[in-house]
Amino acid sequence: MQHKSRGRAVRSPHKPGEGNTVIHQQSRAEQSMAPVKVLGSAAFTNVARVLVCLEEVGAEYEIVDVDFHAREQKGPDHPARNPFGQVPAFQDGDLTLFQSRAISRYVLRKHRTDEVNLLREGDPKESALVDVWLDVEALNFDPAMRSVFYQHRVAPALGRIPDEKIIGESVEKLRKVLEVYEAQLTKHRYLAGDFLSLVDLSHFPETHYFMGMPYAAVFDAYPRVRAWLEELFDRPAVKKVISLMAQDFN
Repeated sequence: MQHKSRGRAVRSPHKPGEGNTVIHQQSRAEQSMAPVKVLGSAAFTNVARVLVCLEEVGAEYEIVDVDFHAREQKGPDHPARNPFGQVPAFQDGDLTLFQSRAISRYVLRKHRTDEVNLLREGDPKESALVDVWLDVEALNFDPAMRSVFYQHRVAPALGRIPDEKIIGESVEKLRKVLEVYEAQLTKHRYLAGDFLSLVDLSHFPETHYFMGMPYAAVFDAYPRVRAWLEELFDRPAVKKVISLMAQDFN
C-alpha cells in the first residue's frame, strides 16, 4: 500500500522478507532510530542496485518514491539530494548520498561482517579485483544493456520509434562483454573470484529487464554466464527486489 503525500509515495520501513504497509508521521524518538531512506522507485535499475545490497546485509530501509510524471526530481527539494535530478538519492541520518554504486559501497561497508563482506575489504588483492570488475560492469556491460532497454522500452513509451541500428550495435557490444565473462567464469565461480561480491549483484537489475526482451537469446551462447545468472537470480535478496521492481513497474 502507499500513502500519497505531496506527489510522492512513502512506504514503510522494509525488513528482509516483509511486505509494505502505510506509515504515519514519525515522532522525534522514532526518527532517531529511523531506517535509511532510498529515494526513487524500485523499478529504476539504479535504485534496485541499492536495494539488493540492503537486502543482502539485512538492513531496514524505507523507499520514498520520486514522482517523475510530476517532475518532482526537478523540484525544489530533490536536487539538494541528487544535484543531477536523478535517482537514487540516499539518506542515513544527516548523511545524503547519490550515485548507486557509491551508495552500495557505503551500505556494504557499514554493515560488513566476517560473513557478509561483499567488497572483500581486508584483502587487498580480492578488493582490487572487485574494483576491476565493477568498472567493467559500469563501463562495458551497463551501457550496452541500458541502450537496448531505452530503445526497446522507453522510446516507444515516449512515442518514438526504436532505432534498430542502435539496438543491433548494442547487442553486439554486449556479446563481446559476454565473451570476456564466459572466459572469466571458466576459471572462477563469480566474476571477481570464487566469492560473491557487489560485482555480481550489480549486474542483476539491467539483466532482469533484458531477459524479458526479444534479444535475450544472446546469452544462450554462453553457458557459464547463464549458470552464473541462474545462481544469482536464485538469491532471496534478488528475488525480493525483483518483486519490488514488478510492483513499481506496473
